[in-house]
Amino acid sequence: MSEDDARRRDAEDPGHRSLFLIPPAQGGNHEECAYFAGNSLGLQPRATRDELLSDLDSWATLGVEGHMDGGRPWVRYNELLTEPAARLVGALPEETVVMNTLTVNLHLLMVSFYRPRGERTRILIEESAFPSDRYAVRSHVRFHGLDPDLDVVATADPPAYLAAEGDKVALVLLGGVNYLTGELLDIPRITRAGHAAGAKVGWDLAHAAGNVPLELHAWGPDFGAWCTYKYLNSGPGALGGVFVHQRHLDDPSIQRFEGWWSTEPDTRFRMDPVCAPPKSADAWQISNPPVYAMSPVRTSLELFDRVGMTELRARSVRLTAYLESLLDGWCTVVTPRAPERRGCQLSLRVPDADGLSRRLSRAHGVIADSRNPDILRLAPTPLYSTYHDCWRAAEALRKEL
Repeated sequence: MSEDDARRRDAEDPGHRSLFLIPPAQGGNHEECAYFAGNSLGLQPRATRDELLSDLDSWATLGVEGHMDGGRPWVRYNELLTEPAARLVGALPEETVVMNTLTVNLHLLMVSFYRPRGERTRILIEESAFPSDRYAVRSHVRFHGLDPDLDVVATADPPAYLAAEGDKVALVLLGGVNYLTGELLDIPRITRAGHAAGAKVGWDLAHAAGNVPLELHAWGPDFGAWCTYKYLNSGPGALGGVFVHQRHLDDPSIQRFEGWWSTEPDTRFRMDPVCAPPKSADAWQISNPPVYAMSPVRTSLELFDRVGMTELRARSVRLTAYLESLLDGWCTVVTPRAPERRGCQLSLRVPDADGLSRRLSRAHGVIADSRNPDILRLAPTPLYSTYHDCWRAAEALRKEL
């Protein structure tokens, strides 16, 4: 396919690139880079800087009174994010809260939902789980006096393992979209299998939120957690989101860690000596929210509300299929070919993935990323990637490979 064809497709299917700041190319013949690393760090929306400065102005002009006054009072700032975050992941507002970062949230949720008893002690993860998920679950198993080499089980086929060994599984914790292969797991099916086996089920949605449509309330997992610095474009180290299913929100038997923001907001400043948690996911909060970390998340969620996941998913399918067609026959793609089994990411098996990634950037202005030893990841994100970006990536790969 020609460069002219790519330009024609962009004219017909333009996306929302103008809403983002595109980094300059470090090499090649184009002014802007072709950016395929939104699965690691999304690009900055143009609105983020002005919105963040507006929130900073409240501190400058109001001081401590900014907690109660100004356009967006800090004391309830976190509530501005709840409904758009809930819409993004298909949850009820009371099931959703934006707080902390991803692995911190997974730890807090495992306090509640990993409760080993008797022979039901195992945590089930996917075979190529992200390392930090492995570290987190192994530490919880050790915390309970168990052996992580025995009680953390990685499998390539969760439903089959649950059918055979489910009576020994306390928690299923899987990545919704696998970080390495880009495969979209069958979240509702695996959730049903986990519950049928008597286990709790949670999902790490770091590579799913903002990438694929989610219906967490309807699918019924016990919990989920996600970050907002990848497809949600909220900046490096940005706050994460948490889902706790409605059926758990009024259950006094669930253990949680508590702090200043775990108690009912309407009575928080009575300074009562005992926490009175609300019947919502807000009860899993601990400290008061970092307003200036929440500001870019709010800006991003407003953008997703405006564009909508239905439109983004449809364009994502088109873009990724186009990139795949450019690579067909001469590149090894390890991501499933069926659109319903993947998000936007394509993972390629290549020699010297790290070196190739550097050459793509320095010689061609194409930013991808690598995972040792032999996986190159390309994520044409539907908000700002273009068909011409895809054409540039394929041409650069041809020259380098």
